[in-house]
Amino acid sequence: MKANRWMKAGSLAAAKTAATAAVLSLVLGVGSAYAYWSTVGIGSGSAASATMQTVTVDAFVAGDSPATTLIPGGTADAIVRASNPNAFAVQVYGFTANGTATADASHPLCTTTGVTFNAPGAPLTPTVSIPANSSILITLPAAASMSTASQSSCQGAVFHLPVTMAVRK
Repeated sequence: MKANRWMKAGSLAAAKTAATAAVLSLVLGVGSAYAYWSTVGIGSGSAASATMQTVTVDAFVAGDSPATTLIPGGTADAIVRASNPNAFAVQVYGFTANGTATADASHPLCTTTGVTFNAPGAPLTPTVSIPANSSILITLPAAASMSTASQSSCQGAVFHLPVTMAVRK
């Protein structure tokens, strides 16, 4: 009887050990699988060998008007017209200043504009997409600012802000 009871106790210990090993294997296996899927990130995608045509940007095209006006010491919205000649949509990633602001031709004495472009953070939020073969207006809130050093001859001028736009397919 003692041997039989010893075998039962040994079998019970072996069963507990096996159950513990199974639970640990399951937990470690799930953790490894989670780490693999969350860090490696398997998915699908596509590739194309076509060359992307240049997406153009014009800051403040005639006929486009901002909702805010620029005054010394203040900011105003900047408007850009972005044109996408490609057969696919592109996403606007960001903008950067690309030169000095100039006043329109009817304000030739406005040589010190005091106007600067304040680029919004990249990536642009909310996201903006330009559909294939089209152009859109993009309003950049408070992206233009004017210092108090601006000449009074700049009053009523329309300013041209040279900007570069980054896009992604």
